[in-house]
Amino acid sequence: MAKKGIYKVVFVQLGEIYEVYAEAIYQSDMYGFIEVEEYIFDQNSQIVVDTSEEKLKNEFKGVQRSYIPINCIMRIDEVDKKGTAKITSSDSAKVMPISNPVFQGPDK
Repeated sequence: MAKKGIYKVVFVQLGEIYEVYAEAIYQSDMYGFIEVEEYIFDQNSQIVVDTSEEKLKNEFKGVQRSYIPINCIMRIDEVDKKGTAKITSSDSAKVMPISNPVFQGPDK
């Protein structure tokens, strides 16, 4: 069962580093995945709009739950309060990760 709190989840997807905040995270029943639910975005109407957070809001609009592969997660922190969700470019996007034989199918 998920423990209620605020979690900062940092993960890599398509050469970009995502930093999102959620109220519920836990190990998925699908082997090798972490489930992230109840995303938290800034609901205050501000005059200054953060474009990276707006991009994340639009990307996760209507998403109830995400399944993130464990090998993509860089860090999970339990925090006292929500920060700014953002997407940043990764300088290591040109580096190929080492494949994990646990996730490969049978040899033919």
